[in-house]
Amino acid sequence: MWQEENNKLVASFRFKNFREAFAFMTEVAFYAESHNHHPEWSNVYNRVSIALTTHDAGNIITEKDRKLAAAIEQVFVKYQQ
Repeated sequence: MWQEENNKLVASFRFKNFREAFAFMTEVAFYAESHNHHPEWSNVYNRVSIALTTHDAGNIITEKDRKLAAAIEQVFVKYQQ
């Protein structure tokens, strides 16, 4: 699911519709805020694209990114049922 590109973990997620995509983003936003680690992302209709990098570590992939990626995957699984 996640790929390393240009010092970022990147992934794209597809949903049934915009409402699901936005609900997913909302859940991820609450998790990211509580861990003070925020994704770079975009949403077009039913697709959410995410890039993770740790800016305060010099824009490299760190354990913070890997933990957030794992949490994002857990949220995504709920929408695949």
